[in-house]
Amino acid sequence: MKEMKAEEFQERKVDVAGWPVNLTSYRLDKQFHCKADNVSPGTALARTTGATREEAEANALKRAEELLNRTKRRSAEA
Repeated sequence: MKEMKAEEFQERKVDVAGWPVNLTSYRLDKQFHCKADNVSPGTALARTTGATREEAEANALKRAEELLNRTKRRSAEA
């Protein structure tokens, strides 16, 4: 059995629909994986794959944006 090791690991923070999002991507064998999570409390919004880092990240960002656009914000006064 071939051991798979994560390579080309990258993590960055981006703004999606007005929310801070952590975007983590890495390569396993020939496929890139990406996870988008909201910074606080760190809930996973999307886990995607793609042939390239750009494709995997675009898929994760698209799904995260769909979810975050539906999220209601509470006012600070409440």
